[in-house]
Amino acid sequence: QVQLVESGGGLVQPGGSLRLSCVASGNILSINVMGWYRQAPGKERELVATDAGGSWTNYADSVKGRFTISRGIAKNILYLQMNSLKPEDTAVYYCNLVQRSVNYWGQGTQITVSS
Repeated sequence: QVQLVESGGGLVQPGGSLRLSCVASGNILSINVMGWYRQAPGKERELVATDAGGSWTNYADSVKGRFTISRGIAKNILYLQMNSLKPEDTAVYYCNLVQRSVNYWGQGTQITVSS
């Protein structure tokens, strides 16, 4: 079993920055893909960014150049540095881990961008 716990959400003004963290615990394999997804009210959950543990990263067009995904040294911690935040970034952000074709999700953390 795998557990994912996110932290770092909150309220921020437009143009501000936040950093999200996700700690993965349990039966974590060496080969996996971790990522961040978000879901705004009334919308479907969408990809924000994914990280294959040093092999590649992938970003949604809407966050390219503003958000940076990275892993900690231990590889079981995932970060999302969010800069130049916009009101349209407001959503619940979820941490995701995929290994052996199984998806695991965190409980989500709310990001609200508003003045």
